[in-house]
Amino acid sequence: MRILLSNDDGYKAQGIHVLSRIMAGFGDVTVVAPKYHQSAMSIAVSLGVKQLVYKDLPQEGPGKWCYLDATPASCVKFGLQYKYEARNPDLVVGGVNHGSNTSTGANYSATLGVCEEAAINGIKAVGVSIDNHSSLADFTAVEALLPGIMKNLLDNWPADRPGLYYNVNFPDRPLDQIKGIRFARQGAGHWIREFEPWCEERLSELGLTSVFLWQQHRVELEEGETAYFMKGDFVNDDSDPSIADHLLLKDGWVTIVPCSADLTDYKELERNL
Repeated sequence: MRILLSNDDGYKAQGIHVLSRIMAGFGDVTVVAPKYHQSAMSIAVSLGVKQLVYKDLPQEGPGKWCYLDATPASCVKFGLQYKYEARNPDLVVGGVNHGSNTSTGANYSATLGVCEEAAINGIKAVGVSIDNHSSLADFTAVEALLPGIMKNLLDNWPADRPGLYYNVNFPDRPLDQIKGIRFARQGAGHWIREFEPWCEERLSELGLTSVFLWQQHRVELEEGETAYFMKGDFVNDDSDPSIADHLLLKDGWVTIVPCSADLTDYKELERNL
């Protein structure tokens, strides 16, 4: 099996190194990851007249590694063109993301943007995340459970679901405290009070300095300009803890949400035909 990996935390992130070791057990791994952190880019691509810097990374492993200074979806596009010119990979995997991608957070996720780009190209894809933003997150449960999850998904992948990809989320718990694995739907929720005045001490307090590499985005303010950063408070809009992914995750379950690159609302389409 030929497997392409990418992420949105950048090639240095622990999560993608864990993922490469796991997926090496399934086949030949190629990694095309962003040079820098690219969170919340969804399926954005690197359009415009901009140099997209590339570099081979022979010191990384297992597999063949490189970085591209571009969005995660663009990394997949690049990989398909330059790493799999003759034939597409059999599988694309995004992650392991530092931080969950559940509820409406999945709509912003660049980890899932990796998967959506693959699905658009007719390639099986799985996104994997853990509910811990720390660069030193404990991936023991991921290493123990993800191989079985991957095997089950691949062995039972439906042939009549073009655009299908899966969103897998792990709770931030020791392996012996995880309740099990559940299929779920994307939960409902939204964020409020999303902007705060820029404050380096506040960023450090929230643990964002090491994860989001904010230093690379520092700018010199012009006269009259004010700087902010985004965080926000999550508001749960879902009342069904038996199937909503973010509520199951909070309760200690590994969640698997089947997703589709097709954005059509078929009930509304049927109503208007």
